[in-house]
Amino acid sequence: MGLAHDLYLSRRPLAGFVAIGIAWSTYFAQMPVIKAQVGASDGAYGMAILLASLGAIAAMWLAPLFQRLFNRIAVSVGIAIVALGMLTSGTSATLMLLVGGMALASIGSGIVDVLVNARVSDLEARHGRSLMNLNHALYSFAYAGAALATGALREARIGTVTVFVLLSAALLILALAARDRVAEMEDPALPDIPGEMPHAVVLLVGLVVLTAFLAEAAAEGWSALHLERTLGGTAGEGALGPAALGLMMGIGRLFGHSLSRLMRDTRLMLLATLLSAAGIGLAGLAPNVPVALLGFAIGGLGISVVAPLALGLLGRLVPPDVRLAAISRASVLGYGAFFFGPPLMGLVAEGFGLRAAFVVVAGILCLTAVSVLPALARRSTMGQGGLSPLV
Repeated sequence: MGLAHDLYLSRRPLAGFVAIGIAWSTYFAQMPVIKAQVGASDGAYGMAILLASLGAIAAMWLAPLFQRLFNRIAVSVGIAIVALGMLTSGTSATLMLLVGGMALASIGSGIVDVLVNARVSDLEARHGRSLMNLNHALYSFAYAGAALATGALREARIGTVTVFVLLSAALLILALAARDRVAEMEDPALPDIPGEMPHAVVLLVGLVVLTAFLAEAAAEGWSALHLERTLGGTAGEGALGPAALGLMMGIGRLFGHSLSRLMRDTRLMLLATLLSAAGIGLAGLAPNVPVALLGFAIGGLGISVVAPLALGLLGRLVPPDVRLAAISRASVLGYGAFFFGPPLMGLVAEGFGLRAAFVVVAGILCLTAVSVLPALARRSTMGQGGLSPLV
């Protein structure tokens, strides 16, 4: 009954989470084909995604304005932009066209990401229920399912154009489901008084989310290539990389939905970050495909709860009238992972190989666990008066 009620409360933002999940899962599972289709090297491809990611960062900063302009259909319009960008990217024949398509998809994803996270945070505050991990869990299951489906289509030699036409159709259906019958969120005007925004907490949460997204992006975007090129796996085995990550992230978030009631959020984030570092490091050093898949699964299980817990914590620490603005700013910082992550992975891979690139990501996770998370724990405890069992 409790889970069913939580799903009912989350039904509209959930369509946005699922849309982002299936869109990027399909793209990343098809990434080796698309990369070969445009004839890009690791470094050139990483820089192309870097340029495209600038659109997402700008879009996230402007998400409150987008909400005011489109109100109850804001999430739906964002999903439609993702659909257009994905269709363009999947059918690209040149690197330039791929950059344009990825920029559109990134803009739409940035908007949808901020709005659905803010909406879930608003629902948590209004109904007194923990919903963030549940929504992110269903995102992960959608991601895993789409990765498996895309891998099956690749094995069946279904063309890239057909795959992305099917994806776009699914996204448009989700866009219709994401419409609000009434405007559920308050007008999220940015605060005029700087003191209303807890900048230090926003910065720390943004850095935690950035690290989590970096780990996700590394495994999502490069696991298939690592499995196929470094370890000699088949196309189907390559698709299992994103699928294993998404599946274990979904399982981890479902457990996190319960564990967050028993353990302090920042302590859970610390343990989860270290677990993810161990998994991604194992994947990078793996001697064969099965060990690498185990590493990606462990990495996904660990990192799964970090971003949802950090954003949920931020939503509880800030005043309601600046909640969307705070989540928007933290998300902009978090999406910096998509700004420097691809060139970091691409350049390290080109110079030292994909194994070294994954080890570097594992090192960044460890650094976050020993520096940023303790600082966030201290700040959040002060923000709650030192009394909350959640922090």
